Amino acid sequence: MDKICMKCGGKLKYYDSVPRMVRMKGRKTVWIKIHRLRCSKCGKLHRELPDFLVPYRQYEREIIKGVLEGLITCETYGFEDYPCEMTMRRWRNTPNLQLLL
Repeated sequence: MDKICMKCGGKLKYYDSVPRMVRMKGRKTVWIKIHRLRCSKCGKLHRELPDFLVPYRQYEREIIKGVLEGLITCETYGFEDYPCEMTMRRWRNTPNLQLLL
């Protein structure tokens, strides 16, 4: 299936890969490769994120979702200081973050 540029509708082609750090449950940090695609029409680069990531966030989707739904707090066992209280507060105060989930 061909991927289409959201900016101009041009066809996206593989350009390269870049490393991305992901903070996961259980205090694990992993590095993954993110494919970058270039539009053949306008030249814009797009990153192809897996489903478990949220744009511009290091933590996996389930952790962010748990914080926004109130399931993960500073007192939650296993998440006492991961992510930190300031990060959780920032996520709760970020407009439209829920829409990315």
